[in-house]
Amino acid sequence: MPITNTPKRATADDAGPVGRILARAFDDDPMMRWFFPDDSTREAGLGRYFATLLARQYGRHGVCERTDAAAAFWVPPEGRDKAVPDAETVRGLQDILGDRAGLFREAVEAAAEHTPKEPHWYLAVLGADPAAQGQGHGAALLRSGLAKADAAGMPVCLESSKSSNLPVYEHFGFTVREELRLPGGGPVLWAMRREPRA
Repeated sequence: MPITNTPKRATADDAGPVGRILARAFDDDPMMRWFFPDDSTREAGLGRYFATLLARQYGRHGVCERTDAAAAFWVPPEGRDKAVPDAETVRGLQDILGDRAGLFREAVEAAAEHTPKEPHWYLAVLGADPAAQGQGHGAALLRSGLAKADAAGMPVCLESSKSSNLPVYEHFGFTVREELRLPGGGPVLWAMRREPRA
């Protein structure tokens, strides 16, 4: 059966498979390696982390889509204040992150200080299984979300900690607006923005 790269809505019922896809996608991501430094437990930890984000946070207040080998979590302007973790989600993430939970909290807070205040769409997560990269899965999800933002006349913002992703996002119209280093010896984060297109 062929793997399709047609975007479809992702729900809490997809948390397990989406978590596994994103765990493979982010295995070499500098920020995720900083949060999950143990090679032997990273994939399982990342899987639980992304499954929790879909089921408890972005799936409730964002726009989540997937293909057979990729997933994207978006937050439209109207979901911005709601798409923050509640107390139960915070406890779950602390359990998943263990002794790295403090670094994670500091990183989230540092990135939030640099978030534009005007209304915008936010691309929180986009990843494709490395085994399927080059087959258009990530691009299909990116185009789908960008079309929604463009239809609303809104800019789109994101952060990336992987320098090799920058040219990909630039191809889709993003520009780097800021470069920051995360506290506690964390990796560099590039904040990017794309203006709406007619």
